[in-house]
Amino acid sequence: MKKWLAVALAAVLLLTGCAPKFEKNKEVVQKTDDKTEKAFIPNYQISNKYYRTILPFKPSKTRGMVVANLNSRYDIKEFETGLMRIAKSEYSPEKYLFQEGQILDKKTVSLWLNRKYTAKQLKDEGLEASDNIGLNPLDDEKGSIDDRNKKNPIYLAHVLEQDYLVKTDKDTVKLGGVMIGLALNSVHYYQKEKYGATYERKIPHKELKAEGEKIAAEVARRLRGMSELKGIPVTIALFEQESKSSVVPGNFFEYATVDANSSSLNAWEPIKEKYYLFPDTTSEKDHRDDWTFFMNFKQDVEKYFSSNGVIGRGFYKDDQLTDLRIEIPIQFYGEAEAIGFTQYVAGLLMDNFPDYISIEVNITSVNGPEALIEKKPKEKEPYVHIYK
Repeated sequence: MKKWLAVALAAVLLLTGCAPKFEKNKEVVQKTDDKTEKAFIPNYQISNKYYRTILPFKPSKTRGMVVANLNSRYDIKEFETGLMRIAKSEYSPEKYLFQEGQILDKKTVSLWLNRKYTAKQLKDEGLEASDNIGLNPLDDEKGSIDDRNKKNPIYLAHVLEQDYLVKTDKDTVKLGGVMIGLALNSVHYYQKEKYGATYERKIPHKELKAEGEKIAAEVARRLRGMSELKGIPVTIALFEQESKSSVVPGNFFEYATVDANSSSLNAWEPIKEKYYLFPDTTSEKDHRDDWTFFMNFKQDVEKYFSSNGVIGRGFYKDDQLTDLRIEIPIQFYGEAEAIGFTQYVAGLLMDNFPDYISIEVNITSVNGPEALIEKKPKEKEPYVHIYK
């Protein structure tokens, strides 16, 4: 285990191209509305692409909810990392520190995710009138279950908060900005009876966008009414999550900012990001050249080594493939074979793909991970790690 950790640390240092400076963490004071606390800023930063997090680490007040509310692990990861990616356009990692959401708690978010209620429904649910703050549409219980769910689907699946702290001249840190992610359903799932079959209603993107913007406007109004956010800019981003059966994540498609002294959203800014599965008819149709690169690579792999299936997940920004992650499951019969295959695949990466793409290849067997290959844009050679 110790050997593996040493290898892993060496890999991190090699990938980042720098050595850590294990200096004493800087002590600061974290100021909130009602108190001040001692905190520490780590001196070591892996890369200026990543935010530093103050210590001691404070978990989100809604910890665990995202796992229950989103459809897949792919959506969960992209929802969180994608929101942080958007944050970089507003809050530079060189100046701001990251902290998980400390303002919205589980009760608040749970109530926001509810439907609006009639008086009878409130009574049946054992809720007070003050709890009737759901952001999803009312189900008036009129008509068939199918009609009711088609007319008023659940649009909002989750609300994620990320806080960004800024350091002042007096060795204090305070809240400098907040990111809010609204996860929206591209498919509404419902049942006609308890424990019965699950039905679905696909929600067109145009409808989802319109409803998402309405919800965002109300969220902005509510946030501005919170004392903790007085004078703090807030950015709200809309995320369209994929269906439960999807093997690629959804994506953020637009965001808007509420200025520090405003309660309304500025104009919406489009985000052109999307994930594609390779090989797939959609990737073939939308990005034929990239699909061809992948298919040539896949065929070369399977020409010499039998595989249960080579698949890739490509991330596009502004219609340009920027990141490709490939999974290759292989049955090996010895370490020498694994090493030989890994070297072969590393060569194929350099031969088959343009050099502007960031590529990660994970080679696995029934025993677990066998090898990792990473090629960064413009690099002449890939980084290769064989797991021992």
